[in-house]
Amino acid sequence: MNTYKYKVKGVDYEVEIAEVEGNIAKVNVNGIPFELELQKPINAAKHPTMNKPKVEAPRPAATPAAAPAAAPAAAPAAAAGAGNAVKAPLPGTITEVKVQVGQTVAVGETLLILEAMKMQNSIESDYAGQVTSILVKPGETVMEGAALLTIA
Repeated sequence: MNTYKYKVKGVDYEVEIAEVEGNIAKVNVNGIPFELELQKPINAAKHPTMNKPKVEAPRPAATPAAAPAAAPAAAPAAAAGAGNAVKAPLPGTITEVKVQVGQTVAVGETLLILEAMKMQNSIESDYAGQVTSILVKPGETVMEGAALLTIA
């Protein structure tokens, strides 16, 4: 397992590369597990710690777990159809959703709480309007840029 430390826009990240197979990498960012799709496969011969036989055994179990997490986010967004998406500014875990579908919100109103790097981050509305869909629930892990809810 390789561990790297990065600083992005002044924020420190510790990234552990757990496994890599082809163009799929399983990593932990500040202790939060993610499965990444690389633009092109990494040459395993250059990275001896990335042992291909070791990766192939757990992959079938992990792939179904990751697929349902992505599918619900896409389906409600398509069903809602209308509105501006509020997106996650950084990867983390949703700890609280403070609004409900149909609720009217103002610019600057706190919509939900996202825990990242052991800090509670209030995600506020950039739009005034009505919440048309909520795409996440408490306890769910999200990636940076993931749609959290929509406001029309």
